[in-house]
Amino acid sequence: MPIEKIIVLEDDLIVRRNLEQMLRQQRYDVAAAGTIAAARELLAKDTFDLLFLDVRLPDGEGTDLLRELQTHPEKPLVVMVTGFGSVESAVECMRNGAFDYMLKPFSSDQLQVTLKKAENFDQLLKVNAYFSNAEEDETGWELQGVSPAMEELRQLIRKVARTQATVLIAGESGTGKELVARALYRQSPRHSAPFIKVNCAAIPENLIESEFFGHERGAFTGALNKREGRFELAHSGTILLDEVSEISPQVQAKLLRVLQERELERVGGNRTIKVDVRVLATTNRRLEESVERKEFRQDLYFRLNVVPIHVPPLREHKEDVPFLARQFMPRFARKHGVRVRSFSDSCMAALQAHRWPGNVRELQNVIERAVILCGDAGQLEPEHLGFSPQSAAPPPLSVPDAAGSAPAAAPGASALSADLSLAELEKRYILTVMEKNPSRTQAARLLGISIRTLRNKLNEYGVHNKDDTTEFVKEEGEAQG
Repeated sequence: MPIEKIIVLEDDLIVRRNLEQMLRQQRYDVAAAGTIAAARELLAKDTFDLLFLDVRLPDGEGTDLLRELQTHPEKPLVVMVTGFGSVESAVECMRNGAFDYMLKPFSSDQLQVTLKKAENFDQLLKVNAYFSNAEEDETGWELQGVSPAMEELRQLIRKVARTQATVLIAGESGTGKELVARALYRQSPRHSAPFIKVNCAAIPENLIESEFFGHERGAFTGALNKREGRFELAHSGTILLDEVSEISPQVQAKLLRVLQERELERVGGNRTIKVDVRVLATTNRRLEESVERKEFRQDLYFRLNVVPIHVPPLREHKEDVPFLARQFMPRFARKHGVRVRSFSDSCMAALQAHRWPGNVRELQNVIERAVILCGDAGQLEPEHLGFSPQSAAPPPLSVPDAAGSAPAAAPGASALSADLSLAELEKRYILTVMEKNPSRTQAARLLGISIRTLRNKLNEYGVHNKDDTTEFVKEEGEAQG
């Protein structure tokens, strides 16, 4: 994390100017003061990263200002400087919150060591604050499976992890793309550095640039302080761009620059910041098709797709279902305090017969629900799973409308069979809801998805207005009839 703005509070003019010069030669923004009062004025006007503070000053003791700064929510790291050092003085300063203690005169090499320590410590504080506020993630889970497909995936991860290459992880929702990313991180040379995740689909479009690259104080309404972005937090480590296909074209252009030049500028700033990060990205869409539809930049796609990794859907390695189910069951039994010992033969057969359109995440949720419903029966049965493996076809799709009228079956829904892919079922349902609810906002609410996701889906289907939707639904109805 770069130290950018520094205050030198020193009453000796020669020492102050020498220190200013050494810092400016290293391209730091330096403000100088000779008294505590002047330093307070500087701190009131701007946010600083580091303060070199003399112990003895004309208008007071430096330790008094040090104690005062500890009450500030945004405070700089403080390096105490003195020509009359003692063990007692150093101990008192460190107890009052000083980051380091230096004796005058000091060399440029000593100064360089202190600055490097400050940068590393500042990054540690920021990363720790990020993880303290982060939502619960999947760190407790690992990539599991005994099938040839999963063993092949693990071998590929081991081969790619030790490199610095950018990796694009593709696969359907629920297949474990984030687990693949975490496995790449844990087995990489950067495993002791930060791992920062950005959920591109969950961040509002007007905030994603600030989340990626940070912002300066006053860059926009509400930007009261400088804030580092996720790329700066991940410096020397790894950043995961989850669902990278959801970012806007404007941010795509800036992301391309980071990948090419390894540098960025914060929102509202003009200072170029160098970053050293390894980039991993995930997507549940076919980015090649998004490139063809001009929704995703081709040059960015090539930059991300240096090493592609495909995570297979669960239906392509169904031999892992029994193994995964037996791994999930005791974990959820402990979590919910339920005594469950085993699966019945019929329950295991039902699990193996299911198509698992939601992949491993669906299996995980089904096992957790089954454990809860089982209670203290001790054995999981088919009725605990929440689905009927014997049904040859899904029930007719019920389509709500904006007026809240009684749900009606989708056109041709009675003829839908289990042979239809999940993608085709999703497409028919979304377009039928759009036909009954031409307002995209209302349709997105009824579908339980964001407007951005709905827009991307409609673009994928080639639907740009209500007439396109009506024509599609009409043709489907005639075909089914």
